Amino acid sequence: MDLTLFFSPVDESVYGGVSSTASFLKNIRIFSEKMPEYKGSQIAIIGVNETRGAGHHPGKLNAPDEVRKKLYQLKRGTGAYRIIDLGNLNPGIDLDETYVRLSEVCRILLESNVLPVIIGGAHDLDYGQYWAYERFEKLVSFLNIDAFLDLEDKHGVSPDRRHIHKILLHEPNYLLSYTHLAYQSYLIDPSSIGVLEKLYFEAFRVGQMRTNLTEMEPAIRQADLLTFDVSAIRSADAPGSDRAQPFGLSGEDACQICWYAGMNEKLSSVGFYGYSPDYDDAHMKTASVLATMIWYFIEGYYHRKNEQDFRSNDFTKFTVSMPVEPETVIFYKSKFTERWWMEIPMPGHSPYARNSIVPCSYNDYITATQGDIPDRYIAALSKG
Repeated sequence: MDLTLFFSPVDESVYGGVSSTASFLKNIRIFSEKMPEYKGSQIAIIGVNETRGAGHHPGKLNAPDEVRKKLYQLKRGTGAYRIIDLGNLNPGIDLDETYVRLSEVCRILLESNVLPVIIGGAHDLDYGQYWAYERFEKLVSFLNIDAFLDLEDKHGVSPDRRHIHKILLHEPNYLLSYTHLAYQSYLIDPSSIGVLEKLYFEAFRVGQMRTNLTEMEPAIRQADLLTFDVSAIRSADAPGSDRAQPFGLSGEDACQICWYAGMNEKLSSVGFYGYSPDYDDAHMKTASVLATMIWYFIEGYYHRKNEQDFRSNDFTKFTVSMPVEPETVIFYKSKFTERWWMEIPMPGHSPYARNSIVPCSYNDYITATQGDIPDRYIAALSKG
């Protein structure tokens, strides 16, 4: 399919001043005069100038290009760098049409094994990102990083405040799991957490993450798609959001999360939302942070190991005897990356059988050796 009909090219003012042959820009192909061929590519950058879901803040209209200005100037990382920039998606007549266009473009790319990296306006655009998976007839795990839960269902609330509620209610339901990272307790209705818990979904406060970010890596490794709202990053590092908060993740935390996400062999799309250049500082600090996050995501992508054959000699198997049911818990540790997984018994022909071996951490193994069943084990078993 010719994607040219969906997109506007990147304006020359965005890339005209970048001359270094070692720059990110000079090592990718962008839609300037001609649309680059997406087949055979590995990663496709998509800008989305759509802000009606947040009440149409005009400043967000150039958010993708402000991020590009910073990203293009960074130096090329490792890997083959078969990366294209498709330009900016043309918004639809209404918001629903934009969702449809984004979902169609993402679906086309996913079918060709190309990973979409979306630089968007409002966070409700993730509905289009999620919708792209509907035709693949498989269950997906959704990871969302946001200071807010966005589970509102009241009439009159803007779409970017209720997009997660909309995703949870989407029919047909192909959502295997939903994990929320970096919410801030004083910004949300406590009953919202109860809703997620009843559905056996997980949510982690920003304080839990800051204590030990490596413990979040297994949750990130479980995801098929990731969305990241800039409001999750503290305003000192990322002021460019109308929902910016004084507390939150640091820019370094955000880059570490993106590195973990890039390394996740399952992850097939990522979206960065909520950036408003008109709230940014004079140096466009938020655009720099987002550009660096994207760089680290791509760097992680080119460090993927495709660790899937747990019966091979690439893994060490640990069987831990338990004092209670289950009698044993089986763990696997990669000899190359030192990442951990544990085996979850899934009786019968459950649709969740493909997740019978789930990511975990070294601490989960230690917990089991001390005679306690890891929380991740219980959560995974509950979903069966």
